Amino acid sequence: MKLKVPHTLVLLFFMMVLGLILTYILPSGTFETVEEHHREKVVAGTYHTVEKEYLEPWELLTVLPRAFADSQAIIFFIFIIGGALSVIKSTGVIDAVLGKLLNRFGSKPQVLIFAGMFIFAVGSSTLGMAEEYLPFISVLIVLCAALKLDTLSAVGIMVVGYGIGYGTATINPFTVLIAQDIAEVRPTSGLWYRLVLLLPFFLVGFFHVKKYAMNVWKQSIAVEVEEKEVYQYPELTKTHILILIITFFAIALIVFGISELSGWGWYLIELGAVFFGLTIVVAIIGRLNINEVAIKFAEGATELTTTALLIGFARSIALILEDGLVLHTIVHYLSIPLQQTGPHIASVGMYLIQSMLNFFIPSGSGQAYVTMPLMAPIGDLTGVTRQTSVLAYQMGDGFMNMIVPTNAVLMGILGIAKIPYGKWFKFVFPLILKFIAIGSIALIVAVFIEYN
Repeated sequence: MKLKVPHTLVLLFFMMVLGLILTYILPSGTFETVEEHHREKVVAGTYHTVEKEYLEPWELLTVLPRAFADSQAIIFFIFIIGGALSVIKSTGVIDAVLGKLLNRFGSKPQVLIFAGMFIFAVGSSTLGMAEEYLPFISVLIVLCAALKLDTLSAVGIMVVGYGIGYGTATINPFTVLIAQDIAEVRPTSGLWYRLVLLLPFFLVGFFHVKKYAMNVWKQSIAVEVEEKEVYQYPELTKTHILILIITFFAIALIVFGISELSGWGWYLIELGAVFFGLTIVVAIIGRLNINEVAIKFAEGATELTTTALLIGFARSIALILEDGLVLHTIVHYLSIPLQQTGPHIASVGMYLIQSMLNFFIPSGSGQAYVTMPLMAPIGDLTGVTRQTSVLAYQMGDGFMNMIVPTNAVLMGILGIAKIPYGKWFKFVFPLILKFIAIGSIALIVAVFIEYN
């Protein structure tokens, strides 16, 4: 009898229950914190237990609405981009562009895999992009289907690409720069080693995705989409080209708006506003009927309802651990063994601990503020340079983003692609093991060369 993996929502609910059980078993405790750059920073060596306040069982029910409220920015952003993409697609521009691409690369899916992964990796490594990729997954799925690749191949291109970008982040302002600041390491320092590491991790990730995708391609298994069977792609018109230009301008505006260079401090609310404005402009340029625009926008948003639910359930797990005051307890007890080892083992231990903590703290910047105040001093005690401690953090955070079900972006992408978490886990878990092995070697080398 074949074991059937439960629906992803069921898996997340079981994890919520497990989180609640942990709040009963583990002692409640906390570190002292100080506010720095408008974020709370943990003070190393200040962990202490506090009086336990047991969560009531029904809080397992009330935490979900709170989680939706806490995740409202990304949830509403997803609804808006779903509606925007539906309107853009109704103009025929996406189909026209796909037709052009297929004429050129129809027999070379390897080009799409390499180029796509490279673009996503660079965007995440430099600008810390993740949520910004959500609008592109639907387009990528259709393109892959036309090239006789399945939906899993499309998700692999995006998620593995951005996971590598985060894991070997060069100047990511939301992870490596924050961690370096907390560890009192000069910002952007040590860039050369991270650039060196980017190549082997990218090649391993590329060949992993390519091997799967090419097996699908050789068997000519196409994913089921609306354009299945024989489809006549429309001609690329001047109106389509103008819509493309406006769309690329909007994307460039978003990239600049979230960058530190602009100083605008944009995030999901502003990004959602840009996509909503783009919808209006596209409707005008495409001369679409206003009622038809409303219908298409609603349809696009409706298709992402499951995605919104996944994000809310994923956030609920972390909220339960925070409410039960056991999140800092988990961090504290995981860090104790590191103080009893030598520098080489300690660096690998840091990597493994950061990887495990990513399940409980999926936010890259949040994980930096909670763990780096502890890991940096532990590194001092064990002979691990602070630069190496930062590297262990960013690899643990970045690579595990590809597999932890508490990562809202991952669950959002899987929701849009309608891929069960169990199926994705089976695909990506072997790659995670490879990255853990390569990352451990990279950290041992970093200790050996006294990476600074």
